[in-house]
Amino acid sequence: MPETDRALLADAARAAGQIALSYFKNDPSVVDKPDGAGPVTEADLAVNAMLERDLRAARPDYGWLSEETEDDSGRLRTKRQFVIDPIDGTRAFIAGNPDWAHSLAIVEEGRVLAAAVYLPVRDLMFTASFRGGATLNDAPVTVTRAGLDGATLLGAKPNFAPHHWRGGTPPVIQKFRSSLAYRLCLVAQGRYDGMITLRPSWEWDIAAGSLIAAEAGAKVTDQSDTALLFNNRHPQVAGVLAAGPELHAHLVQKLEPNTATP
Repeated sequence: MPETDRALLADAARAAGQIALSYFKNDPSVVDKPDGAGPVTEADLAVNAMLERDLRAARPDYGWLSEETEDDSGRLRTKRQFVIDPIDGTRAFIAGNPDWAHSLAIVEEGRVLAAAVYLPVRDLMFTASFRGGATLNDAPVTVTRAGLDGATLLGAKPNFAPHHWRGGTPPVIQKFRSSLAYRLCLVAQGRYDGMITLRPSWEWDIAAGSLIAAEAGAKVTDQSDTALLFNNRHPQVAGVLAAGPELHAHLVQKLEPNTATP
């Protein structure tokens, strides 16, 4: 079933890309969501509508969790759930930056079974299934085996503030990409050594990418080295730390406990 679901998600992600590209750099309408939750465009909503219609028709017994659908607690009573971000990196999408993605995952008992992350502008399709490996455009991907000194670490600037780290910020090279899903996939691909976000993270941003990184050989946890579990009643986890095992261990040792970015 994970391999069948993996193909389903990849096909759906490509269809999402066709819809989103029709709006990209075409002045889509934008509104700000309540409570500072960020912008949403008509492209986000159009992609979400297609995915919800087609994926739920294909797997009617699966629950549904999406950034752009009002949450329904009924998902907590299902065996498996779709966890979807129609466009991860909406701000990048609005700005005309190519680094936004469709992030699609299927979860069972808190664990991600299948995943697809697709960047339509770059035509990059990352997929994974539990114990089935991770690929980029059908070619296997593997994380780097970097140590701490000089490692390239993806994250927003607040994560590297000295107060988050024992002894100050470690000697890493700091990089950034808007999409959390893409950051996890870049680690899986071996283009960067690790990624970190100390803020509570919405499940739809990270579920798919977390499996892709893990299947490529990364260790993926929160900052306290606790495994990530999904389909929570409140669909957030306590940040994400993803890197090859050696670098991951160094980062956990360096991080101050229970820190969080504003």
